[in-house]
Amino acid sequence: MTTTLEPALSVRQVLGLERVLAGEPEVVAGAGQLDRAVRWVHVAEAADVGVMLSGGEMILTTGVLLAGDEEAQAEYIRSLHRAEAAAVVLGLGRAFPAPPDVMRRAAERCGLPMVVLHRPFPFAELTEEVQSRLVRRKFAAVSLSESVRTALTGLITSGAPLQHLLDEVASHSACPVVITNLAHRVLATSGERSAVDDVLRDWERISRQAGGSEGDGWIRAELGGRGERWGRIVLCGYRGDAATGRLLADRAAEALVLHRMLGGSVHTWEEQSAQSLLTDLVSGVVPARQLLPRARAAGLPVNRRTFVPLVVRDGEPAELDRVLRLLGLSGLVAELADDATAVLLSLARDQDAKALAAHFALRLRTETGGGRTVVAAAEALANWDDVPAGLREALHVAAAVADTPAGQELPVLVHLRDVRLRGLVRLLRDDPHVQAFAERELDGLLCAAGADSELLPVLRTYLATGRNKSRTAQLHHVSRPALYRRLEAIETRLGVDLDDFEQAASVHIALLAHDAQQGR
Repeated sequence: MTTTLEPALSVRQVLGLERVLAGEPEVVAGAGQLDRAVRWVHVAEAADVGVMLSGGEMILTTGVLLAGDEEAQAEYIRSLHRAEAAAVVLGLGRAFPAPPDVMRRAAERCGLPMVVLHRPFPFAELTEEVQSRLVRRKFAAVSLSESVRTALTGLITSGAPLQHLLDEVASHSACPVVITNLAHRVLATSGERSAVDDVLRDWERISRQAGGSEGDGWIRAELGGRGERWGRIVLCGYRGDAATGRLLADRAAEALVLHRMLGGSVHTWEEQSAQSLLTDLVSGVVPARQLLPRARAAGLPVNRRTFVPLVVRDGEPAELDRVLRLLGLSGLVAELADDATAVLLSLARDQDAKALAAHFALRLRTETGGGRTVVAAAEALANWDDVPAGLREALHVAAAVADTPAGQELPVLVHLRDVRLRGLVRLLRDDPHVQAFAERELDGLLCAAGADSELLPVLRTYLATGRNKSRTAQLHHVSRPALYRRLEAIETRLGVDLDDFEQAASVHIALLAHDAQQGR
């Protein structure tokens, strides 16, 4: 849905109206200025009409009071120029049977379009038609303004996220819509995906090159409040009337400022931008190559870089971002699903990726004071196309780390090789064969879990401690004889001998799979 107003009338368009053509108009001066907008049409014979104007008027006159006075004729044109009139139309007749040279030369010097009508023409008909068109346009502008404001305000009051507001603006503008901070970093976008990607592909250059001008349909509105600017909204390549685009941008800016002030989200727009990008990377729904323009526009260095995907469970995005800044590292931070916060480091090719990732993890543990703060990491990647798989690997490692029993020592930076069997089982937990295996191996205990609810936890501890009976009895606060009775009951129900390594290993794997499936 493209919202547009009837375009503002230019001098050229007025001269093309059927009623004007009947007067046989001829442009005798200022032919290069015919695209000037006509704000109003005014019939005036007074020699000092310029003092009555406010700019943008097309003046219709017969010049009856100027005939015979060349100085008055020249001053008349100069006064219209000073008043920024759009054009002057002179009806030829008794006062001026031919275009007056003095007025024509003065108009040419001033760049003021001067038109003469060779046939008698009822000025009232022209003023009526032009005024009615302009009035309709003003009413349309008011209607559009209220329509857009109402739609955006409704979204804000319903608690809609920022993206929904941008989508509404994009539906009216039918062009890419971009929100940036003052450093030209893209915070959010909307519009047809391919058109947005085209805009973002070389965003840093074209956004600065376009500057503050509104050429080629680039229309900006500043975002800010309380005397402080913090961003801007840009309509990129708007194809409608410039005044309509300006109105849309202004209404959108008002709504966005209100949305931010009301705190429509617990995350800042910068955090939402990073979250959207990293979520799309992890999901794999959009190919990584297509997300490259968004990453670059969001401020992430991507050319000739090494990428290190990291994930921290229960990490605060603001804290992780602060540590990144302390270390002077480039990266995106965003909270993903399941209380996992992802960090995508972007490092120069000559930097030691492994050492810097470890340094970040150690500094994070120091800054948060969390003795068990663990950073899960994928291997360093030289190819952007490998980033989605790397992020998923880091998420998998983080989930496997979460299954690690309390008391087990963990390195500050954990890779896939560090989670070993536990990581493999979690990776395969949704496989039907693994699920069937776990059910088959543990069936005797799972069916009896209601009656003997303490048996499964005992088995879990016994296997996790490497079949250490003394440690298991201590952790469950029972005597050794009591523990032996429970282990005998477990072996009976499962039909296994836990002293046999292969049988114990089989039960252990089944229990790890069961716990992973249950989200333990």
